[in-house]
Amino acid sequence: MKNEVLDVSGMRALPLDLDSAISLMPYVRFLEKRIAEERTLKSAFYKNILHHFRENNLPEGDIPLEEAAQYSDFFEYIYGTLSAPLASEHQLAWGMSFPLYPYIFYGTDLLFEMLNTKPFEQHYELQKNPDDYQRERLHLIYTLILQRLYNFQVPVKIQQYHAWTDVHTGLLRYFEVLVSPEFVEVSAKKELPELNFVEIYAHFSEKDGHLQLQKMLPLGMFKFRGFAVITVTDVTARMAVENIKKVQFNRIPGDSPSRYQRIIQSLKTLVQNNRIEFDLFPFVRVNGQAVYGYEQAGTGVLFQIWGENRLTPEEFRRQAESYAAKPVSFFSSDIQSEDARQIGWLTPFRNLNVRSLALVPLFVEQKLVGVLCMHTWEDERFDEKKMAWLEMAFAPVAQLLNIYIEEFNLELEGIIKEKFTSIQPAVQWKFNDAAWHYLHRRKKGLPEVSENIAFFDVYPLYGAIDIRNSTNERNTAIRADLGHYLGKLDELLNALLPFDRSSLMQELRFHTSKWQQSVQQGELNSTSENNLTNFLNEEARNYLVHLSQQDARTTALIEDYLGLTHAAQGEVHRNRQNVDRSMELINTAVNRYFEDEKDTLQQSYPCYFEKFRTDGIEYDIYIGQSIAPDRPFSHFHLKNLRLWQLSSMIEVAKLTRSLLADMPMALHTTQLIFVHNHMIDISFRADERKFDVEGAYNIRYQMIKKRIDKVRIKYSDERLTQPDKIALIYLHHRDIEDYLPFIHYLQETNALDPVTEELELEDLQGLSGLRALRLGIVYNPAK
Repeated sequence: MKNEVLDVSGMRALPLDLDSAISLMPYVRFLEKRIAEERTLKSAFYKNILHHFRENNLPEGDIPLEEAAQYSDFFEYIYGTLSAPLASEHQLAWGMSFPLYPYIFYGTDLLFEMLNTKPFEQHYELQKNPDDYQRERLHLIYTLILQRLYNFQVPVKIQQYHAWTDVHTGLLRYFEVLVSPEFVEVSAKKELPELNFVEIYAHFSEKDGHLQLQKMLPLGMFKFRGFAVITVTDVTARMAVENIKKVQFNRIPGDSPSRYQRIIQSLKTLVQNNRIEFDLFPFVRVNGQAVYGYEQAGTGVLFQIWGENRLTPEEFRRQAESYAAKPVSFFSSDIQSEDARQIGWLTPFRNLNVRSLALVPLFVEQKLVGVLCMHTWEDERFDEKKMAWLEMAFAPVAQLLNIYIEEFNLELEGIIKEKFTSIQPAVQWKFNDAAWHYLHRRKKGLPEVSENIAFFDVYPLYGAIDIRNSTNERNTAIRADLGHYLGKLDELLNALLPFDRSSLMQELRFHTSKWQQSVQQGELNSTSENNLTNFLNEEARNYLVHLSQQDARTTALIEDYLGLTHAAQGEVHRNRQNVDRSMELINTAVNRYFEDEKDTLQQSYPCYFEKFRTDGIEYDIYIGQSIAPDRPFSHFHLKNLRLWQLSSMIEVAKLTRSLLADMPMALHTTQLIFVHNHMIDISFRADERKFDVEGAYNIRYQMIKKRIDKVRIKYSDERLTQPDKIALIYLHHRDIEDYLPFIHYLQETNALDPVTEELELEDLQGLSGLRALRLGIVYNPAK
């Protein structure tokens, strides 16, 4: 044991004005309490200590720090009662310190050896700067004050980390210093103020909260007597793992090399051997198949052996999948002595002069994410005990490899989004392949080439849910609002006449009257409508704002008018807002329906489903063998989709009809299906970020879709599409042969009206011979 005074802060403690002193009395009172409570042999031991205190007339008052060494015999009793009974003093770093000051005055030899910085000054490194150290000291002090004098508990654990570099290995060693203030008594010199404990608790979580605490409770109000107990623990292994976790959570884009260097250094710190090398090899996949990663973490020995410089992509995939099927750990203290005939895959490692080798598969949620390699060169070796030291690092290193895999996947997705678009799962595999080829060429410094993403021989299905007369309804609502707007303006101008008889006012009234006539007579076109909107929102509004600033008597009237004509909430926009809300209600419900159905459709056979939002909802569906090459496609998959198409139109019609009660303005939908019974080709248009048809014949399909929405029945002014009906447009009778059994089925089950209208349609530009079936929807089938 030693009686020296040692500053454990490394001379970094800032000055602090505290009424603090060493005192043995808190410990004496502890002994008296334990003697009264204890019924074991410990009681006799406590009595002997108390007898020693009294017999030697040890001071009951303050003990100066420089005189503390005089009482080392009594300090040994304190050590005996407070230290672990089975621990040797040569293995225990334990000591006593001045209350709330970083001065140790008594402790074990090991404690002084650990914390004495003098022999290692050029290597010594404290983790905290003086400000951080001061902040923690003050948090401890105020924690004690609040606990002892206010019975307010604050969860604060005070600890210091000391790190020093081993001069032989160049690796850091870490020690944790825990301070226990159990034998520090706190007393107030004057009456204590009342405190708001909600604020107090908040201050403990703030970086500079101690400054506020010092204002509320100045340190000069208190005195501290006793001593603190310090214990020091070697936490090198724990800190090495914590540093790996910090790399995981504090990563910065683009810092991969330094990130992995910090990981390798932490692993070396964990095994405390700078000559043991490490390498990490992540398992990345594209479309479920193993491919090369590009990050080199550590010596790169695994990439040299398993990488593209030695293996073709196909051979790498074969070996990687073989290992992934049965991932096992491997260890040899000397691979040079292993039988090459039994373990042939070690030969490349031998050729690189690897001596000891350990390969450990790493998992995240039972998924193989990579391999950790620990090895030595030439004559350096390690045994299996070193592998055991690594075990606590497996999980955080596995998480880091998993993060790399996620970043790799995000990089692929970034290329897809940059070069293509946000892609649906059914065709994601095609974009994954193209992005992987693109990334591979980029990493190898080859010219970048964007592949053509195309699907050949797919069946198209098209459907449209349109809001009936939406354009007319909106135009009618806008004109009604403009009439109401002008009426309110006319009322206001008449009310303002006593306050303003200027020529500008007369001109404003004249134009208002002229516009009212135009609206009433229905003379507005799009140009005049824009001019009227400009008149109301610019000319009239600006003048009225000017007038309200010039004459306070007009302010209230004009503010009321401005409120009525507010762009978002104004009453004069009510009709248009009602139409917009009704349309939004329909579109939201229909869009949600198709979003839910889209995932269900994929369960039968993958298909590409794309929605377009106009005044209603349109969709394109493409299905065929080329969408999912690894799954056999048959005509039954197409028939299933066509039955869904009919059934879904019935459901959508019922859905939109059920919304009528919630619509501010009643709007109805029409349902249209275009039947095209021939396969087409589609390809991705990078400039438009969507799929489009390929070839002249296929383009005709696209042209028909765009022209049929408002087609009429031949020799009639009647529109084909009507509310409460489904219209199927086709060119040849054979095109609808798949649909006819489904139509009969839905009619017999009372989902569709039994009557089927067979209609000829008017000729469109460049298009003749269109025909249609029109089917009535049954909303309340008879039981």
